[in-house]
Amino acid sequence: MKALFEKLIRNTTSLINRIARLYHPQTLREKGWIWGSMLGIVTLAIILFMLGLYWSSVPEPFDVRDNTRGMLQEMDMEPVTGSYTTAALITVMETLLEKPGGYLSNDIMPPSVFLDNIPNWEFGALTQIRDLARSLRNDMSRSQSQSLENEDLAIAEPQFNYSNDSWIFPSTEGEYRTGLKALRRYLNGLSQQGEMSTQFFARADNLRDWLAVVEKRLGSLSQRLSASVGQERINTDLAGDPAAAQSTTTSDHVSVQTPWLEIDDVFYEARGATWALIHFLHAVEIDFQDILRKKNALVSLRQIIRELEATQGPISSPMVLNGSGLGIFANYSLVMASYISRANAAVIDLRSLLSQG
Repeated sequence: MKALFEKLIRNTTSLINRIARLYHPQTLREKGWIWGSMLGIVTLAIILFMLGLYWSSVPEPFDVRDNTRGMLQEMDMEPVTGSYTTAALITVMETLLEKPGGYLSNDIMPPSVFLDNIPNWEFGALTQIRDLARSLRNDMSRSQSQSLENEDLAIAEPQFNYSNDSWIFPSTEGEYRTGLKALRRYLNGLSQQGEMSTQFFARADNLRDWLAVVEKRLGSLSQRLSASVGQERINTDLAGDPAAAQSTTTSDHVSVQTPWLEIDDVFYEARGATWALIHFLHAVEIDFQDILRKKNALVSLRQIIRELEATQGPISSPMVLNGSGLGIFANYSLVMASYISRANAAVIDLRSLLSQG
């Protein structure tokens, strides 16, 4: 081990000395300014490439329980109903803004401008953030349809729906941070015993309404991922309702295929959406535990989480492979679609359980 360490030190020292000689003023004078300029361009390209690789790393998942307790300890408060869901929403949004490289979707400088995987990952996670924030504002924080909405959530929800790619006047990050401040005020108000206007209602109908949105999001992602190989589908838009109508006439058979250059975009959007959703479902499991136990639905929720966790497995290839359905090479999009479809089916079953008495 000592010999290996010494060899590593020698090789590193040799590399540093070699680079120093390349950039020595005498070397630059001997080789000429053209050679020096080319060397500088190559070096800059290497630095940007390595930086891009680092910024493209997906954030690690966090423990929802520990995250909430740590956040509330800073406020000198104890968890109450709704604390875990709200804290998970805050942390997922903060992760988008504070991960390596920060928020990249609105960057206009290299290497961010050349990256597309992480911006699509960010958009997938942002979609889940927006859906949960809307549910918090319209359902979970209100006792009935005629009740007043929470003032802080009325600020946070539209802030999170601000354009995801504005880099100046005002910047996307600035608008999202304003929403985070309002969301933290809501979290603080939840634990204040005298704060009657700040509530979180863990009811079956509130959870069911949010899951209805999750169901549609997962269904859309599954369809888009499956279209990576191209499919001929039967048009079922008006199926099940003999009196249904639509704006314009469409064919009975529909051909769908994701453009080749967008396959990895859809894949990483799905990875981001499921990454965020896993944390939200873990939080819901805690805040709605009594309801889930009463409906005998706790196992169903955990099965959804397990299916979604499979979407976060490591990627063995440096690029998203797109083999045919039963071909020689793997098709990452179809594998992802399989996990999401099973999770979506479990969400449908869970909503059915929650609607029962």
